[in-house]
Parts: sequence; structure tokens; C-alpha cells
Amino acid sequence: MKTTGRSAKRIPLFDVRAQAKTVRRDVLKAATRVLDSGHFILGPEVTAFETEFAKATGAAHCVGLSSGTQALEVALEAAGIGPGDEVIVPSFTFIATAFAVSYLGATPVFADVDPDSLTLDPRQAAAKCTSRTKAILPVHLFGWPAEMDSLVSLAREKGLRLVEDSAQAFGTRYHGRPVGAFGDFGCFSFHPTKNLGAAGDAGAVVMNDPALLEACHILRNIGQRNGRKYQHVRLGYNYRLDEIQAAVLRVKLRKARVWDSKRRRIAAAYRKAWSGLPLRLPPADANGNTHSYHLFVVQTPRRDELAKYLAERGVDSGVYYPIPLHLQPAYSALGYKPGDCPNSERASAEVLALPLHPELKDAEIRRVIDGVRGFFAGG
Repeated sequence: MKTTGRSAKRIPLFDVRAQAKTVRRDVLKAATRVLDSGHFILGPEVTAFETEFAKATGAAHCVGLSSGTQALEVALEAAGIGPGDEVIVPSFTFIATAFAVSYLGATPVFADVDPDSLTLDPRQAAAKCTSRTKAILPVHLFGWPAEMDSLVSLAREKGLRLVEDSAQAFGTRYHGRPVGAFGDFGCFSFHPTKNLGAAGDAGAVVMNDPALLEACHILRNIGQRNGRKYQHVRLGYNYRLDEIQAAVLRVKLRKARVWDSKRRRIAAAYRKAWSGLPLRLPPADANGNTHSYHLFVVQTPRRDELAKYLAERGVDSGVYYPIPLHLQPAYSALGYKPGDCPNSERASAEVLALPLHPELKDAEIRRVIDGVRGFFAGG
């Protein structure tokens, strides 16, 4: 007999409230520390978080920002991207990756993804390069790294900036190294659903070049250099990371390894249980490439049937993403058509994210496992 959502507690794709309970005492203590200090903007919490996060990502420098999208925008502008330029972007990703390019008056050029990793295919990226191409913007999608060796080589060969969209990839490793510091910039999101989530929107950009660090500092703080109040050397933005958000992130950063271990344990249970099913699973760790499982995304032509079956049994799921970027109405003027990025189009029709977060209980993990197995058994 199937279990319905009415007779059993639903299993959510994310559970930010459950995670908040695990850090409530430390978060309240950190927030109180900020409130008592009276220092709410670009203070010691932001400075400390930037130092700690740079170390965690293997980068020399970090600039805290108010969202992951703004991290992409600031990085691209600091890299000199502007009107008339082209930036290579994978077609299968969240639209903020492309919007950040468009916000600067540049043009996103959509390239197809690898059918297995669902990250930017370096060969497709190379084929899209023109004399107007100024940067490549790979995405470490769902927590799996893009093929950085090939992309770094391509960027060097063509003289292009390389900006890593690491919004979903804190904790991800490529050949044993954290992603984010392979290119000129690594851009991270701390949306509450991310593996490292704030209590609201927040983001960061990491880099190794001190000159790029200064450019990001100026852009995030209304065109001012650090310590030079009311001296505006260029157009900038109010994209600052709040002190309270930095304080919350510092608390959660200390928990990150434990949470990562729990995610990997759940992913291993899923892999073992679903081995042999007509279901494409996420890439498995190999050669120093480590999945951080921001999302556990499977692929099946029966995606919508599976989602309906699970929903009837109280298991939530999500489609990331139902329309590839080259076919989004917002970019219709660029003239792309169905068939231009076939791997992205297939993925959009087949991907389904299943519950995977550190707060899942063993019984809930078993319900997710049994739900998927029951569907393919004809249940």
C-alpha cells in the first residue's frame, strides 16, 4: 500500500528549518555579538569571514557580497567585461549565470554541456569562441566540478578570463583541490538552501590576484577604495555583505565538514540502492574529483511520472532546470532554436533532484530509496 502525504510527514527537498535548529544557539550568540557591537556594515565579522572562507577554498583573497548573482556580476566587471563582449556560458544552468553577463551589456554565448557531468563541454566552448569572446564562465553544477584542466588551457590559449560559477559547489574538489581558485575568480552563493547557507541572501568572490581583489572591493562599495570614504574612483554598487550574515556564515562554516560527511553518506546509500536501475545517477567521485551534493540529481525519460509517484508517497522532488538557457524567452532575441544544444535540452527533459540534506533521518532516507525502487518495479 502506498503512503500518501496525508498519512506521513512529507520529506522536503531542503529543510532549512531543521538545519537552523542545529545551530540556533551559536547563531543567536553570533547575532547578539553583532548587535551589541553596533557595527553592521563591513566590520570585523566580514573581515574574519573573508579570511576563513578564502582559506577554505584555497584562494588568496575573498570579498563578501550580498548575493551569488552579484558575485558573478562583480567578478565579470572586474575582469573588464562590458558592452560588445561575448562570454561563453553553459546552456544548462540557473539563469543568473547568464543574467550576470547581460547586466554588463555583454552577450552570453550558450554552449552545450557534457551529457554525463552536465557541466560545460570544453570542446563546445572552444567551438563558440570568436574575436569578441572575452571570458569563459563554467558552472560547477549541482556540486560536481567542471572539466577545469581543459578550460584553463582553453582560456590561456585564447587569452580569455576564466570565471568559475561555484554557487552550488562549496566543498566540491577538482583533482583534490577546492573549486573556485582555478580561474581568475570563483563566485559563491550563500542562499539558505546552499551547502553553506546564510540567513538570507549572501555571496562571495575569491581570487588570487591582488589587483582583482582591489577592483572587487571598489565595485562592491559604491566605487570607493577601502579606507577612502567619499572618494569614488569609478562607478560601483552597494553589494556589501552584512555583518550579521557574515557572523552566521562563520558559525556554519565550522559545521561544513560534518554536514558534507552526512551528505556523502546519504549519497552513497542512494547509489548502492539504485545501482542497476534504468536511471542515470550523478557522477561518482574519481581522480580527486569530489561531489559536494548540493543536489542529488538523477536523469530519466520518465522524470514526470517518477516525480508524481514520489509526491503521492510524500517525497518531494524538484526539476533543475526545465528550460535550457538558449531556449528561455528572455534570450529569444539571440536566435537560438531547438536542437542547438541537444545535451542541455535532453537534460532539461530528464533531470530530477531528490531529497538529500544533512538533516534527513534514516527512516526518511529509506522512504526515498523505496519510493524510487518501487516506481521502477512497477509499484
